[in-house]
Amino acid sequence: MKKEFVQFRCSIYEKKLLRVKAKKSGLSISEYCRRAAFEDRIIERFTKEQIEMYKMLAKYELNFKRIGNMFRKRNPRLANEVVQLANEIRKHLLGFKK
Repeated sequence: MKKEFVQFRCSIYEKKLLRVKAKKSGLSISEYCRRAAFEDRIIERFTKEQIEMYKMLAKYELNFKRIGNMFRKRNPRLANEVVQLANEIRKHLLGFKK
């Protein structure tokens, strides 16, 4: 149970920035400051647009892999390029998890 009260001064800009960062993380300003002070992990939540972009990239990756598999016997060079593109997309998808 939290009973103690801590205050600190900051500029208007710093307060707005704290509010924005806390909101993006889905936390209250108090919880955001506590986690930052104790070096706990703070995870920024995705916006709806970012989630849609992630889903779209995932579909593209799957489609490019399928296309690469279709051309594997007929045109191996094209198949390799398509698979490389799919792998690049995969790297970007994995970057979302960080």
